[in-house]
Amino acid sequence: MKNVQWDSFQLFLQVARLGGLTGASASSGLSPATIGRRMLDLEHEIGRMLFQRSQTGYRLTQDGQALLDHLQDMEAAANKVDAWRDERTTGATVRIAAGTWVAWLLTENFAAIRKPGDGFAVSLTIGEARANLNYRESDIGIRAFEPEESNLAARLIGEVAYAVYVRRNAEEGDERWIAVHDDDAISNYLRWPHHHAQSSIVASVNRPRSLPELVRAGAGKAVLPCFVGDLDPDLQRLGDELPELRHRQWIVMNNEDRHRPEIRTVADRMTKLLKSYGDLFAGKRSSRS
Repeated sequence: MKNVQWDSFQLFLQVARLGGLTGASASSGLSPATIGRRMLDLEHEIGRMLFQRSQTGYRLTQDGQALLDHLQDMEAAANKVDAWRDERTTGATVRIAAGTWVAWLLTENFAAIRKPGDGFAVSLTIGEARANLNYRESDIGIRAFEPEESNLAARLIGEVAYAVYVRRNAEEGDERWIAVHDDDAISNYLRWPHHHAQSSIVASVNRPRSLPELVRAGAGKAVLPCFVGDLDPDLQRLGDELPELRHRQWIVMNNEDRHRPEIRTVADRMTKLLKSYGDLFAGKRSSRS
């Protein structure tokens, strides 16, 4: 046990949180086969079975859950040390976790998030998995629901609407669908085509960012957030909003950290930016102009 490297534990955390090898592979950059071998090696070193493996993913055993609980405490302590060290050496870094499309909006408007002369850096982690702030993996996260954790604070930003989009002036009656791979379809809107048009999916990708590109190319239709599809002059809605996908959106922070000046500054700027796009998020067809 003393010889287990911290990077093996970090890899275990990714597999445990993302539910299997595919998500951990996308997060770590390692192949699923390599991660699978690393988890077997970790179980051998510890002498306990950590996962129940199946075709649907990796589920934690009782020992795996116990290790997860221990490691999350260690990780939280390590992150606090890293933040303390960074403040001394390079200035604070505010870590933001956001989904594909909110991250896209933040990067397009980055000058409104970090301004010249700010004494902090910004680190943006992009992914569809839920932002975990309990153990300070991130300082600020975007969630589609109000957090239930007592140690998290939340700001309601507004509602997000979704619709089906096709290439502008596309021929009517095209039943071809584009979707994110089933294993990567974490969010409800990404799962919608798999639930409603599985047999008509003609192309799939591993990242949501490619969906509008394929729609624009005439490959088929896809479900997109209205604030993405309505901003694209080459796309148009097909039918009405999908009301079952509408949800609220929250900025979430750890209660203990939200008063740190750099985190409060970035959260305030994000709140102002995202609320300024409120009509667009809600599907009211605002335009880029």
